[in-house]
Amino acid sequence: MFNAMVLPLVDEFKPKCYLCNNTFDTIELLREHQKIQHTEFLSHHENQKREPAPGDVTIF
Repeated sequence: MFNAMVLPLVDEFKPKCYLCNNTFDTIELLREHQKIQHTEFLSHHENQKREPAPGDVTIF
C-alpha cells in the first residue's frame, strides 16, 4: 500500500549509516563502509576547525 520509513524492531539496535541509510551488523563494519564509500564527506568534515561561535557562553 504505502512505503514506511520505519525500521523493523529486529534492526533497531544495528548501526546505521547517516549518509545512505544502510544498516550494518557492527560499528566496525559501519566505519569501514564510511571510509570506503564516503571518503570525500568524511575528509571534508575532519578538516573543519571547530570552536565556539562568537557570543557563546561556557559554564564551568
